[in-house]
Amino acid sequence: MNCHDGPLKTEIGEMNLRSPIIISSGVWPYDRQMWEPSALVGTGAVCTKAVTLMPREGNSGIRVWETPSGMLNSIGLQNSGVDSFINDYLPVVSGADVPFVVNVAAERPQETESTLRKLDSYRDIIPCVELNISCPNVDGGGMAWGMSPEGTREVVDIARRSWKGPLWVKLTPQASDIGSVGLAAQEAGADALVAGNTWLGMDIDINNAKPVFERTFAGLSGPSVFPLALRVVWDLCSVVDIPVIGCGGVADHRDCIAMIMAGASAVETGTSMFVDLDTPAMMCRGIKKYLSDFGLSCISEIKGSARRS
Repeated sequence: MNCHDGPLKTEIGEMNLRSPIIISSGVWPYDRQMWEPSALVGTGAVCTKAVTLMPREGNSGIRVWETPSGMLNSIGLQNSGVDSFINDYLPVVSGADVPFVVNVAAERPQETESTLRKLDSYRDIIPCVELNISCPNVDGGGMAWGMSPEGTREVVDIARRSWKGPLWVKLTPQASDIGSVGLAAQEAGADALVAGNTWLGMDIDINNAKPVFERTFAGLSGPSVFPLALRVVWDLCSVVDIPVIGCGGVADHRDCIAMIMAGASAVETGTSMFVDLDTPAMMCRGIKKYLSDFGLSCISEIKGSARRS
């Protein structure tokens, strides 16, 4: 994309975004007013909450727990199912002035295929699907699909056959060899990779001498994981040819710039939105000032620049 298209314009495959800031899944509500232009200043795209084939109630007990530099969450993919999404929420999100990305939680193969085939019927409305392969593969003993190249290749192949539009694959940072997993996703037909998701963590309620969460472990997000996420992005950009979207602890414009300098095409931010809903707008102002201070015309000029130094 040329600089005359705007200093923050960003391309991810076929998608053109007005900024590199994407609101990550699980954050943005479906209230109609939250999809009005005034609520999405600075935002390039919005990922929906997770969608599964059938409704899910989510986890019981405590779901969100603050940490000194982030947040632990154990939501459990609560959602009303793909049919409800299509009937109740698609009319809301499709009215936004920015692209939306439907986050689909990878389940068993048949369930994943059914969910994506339903969405594919609305491909003229849905710009993109983000397939979360951090979810447990029940047929594979409960290990997340994205823990191995083999599991990644299998589920992305299923998705690619079922959904014909742009496909982002959201990886788990728990994979022992993230580069091999990313390559497997690319070879199976992913159009972009999102790196990554939350890290497994936990906390203990010392007043009651027991884990805070009923499932013991929960997903850690927020500024504490940014250095880890940045390393994952660096590693992936070293081996894949498709766009990488940095995700994990992105809290301000400096984090965005660092991710892009590491090779990312865009970033997702989530936990920071719980602190300030104006985070995307503030990030964009900071990036524009940085570009101006260094005599740069557009953000594409810094993409991967740390790799060239």
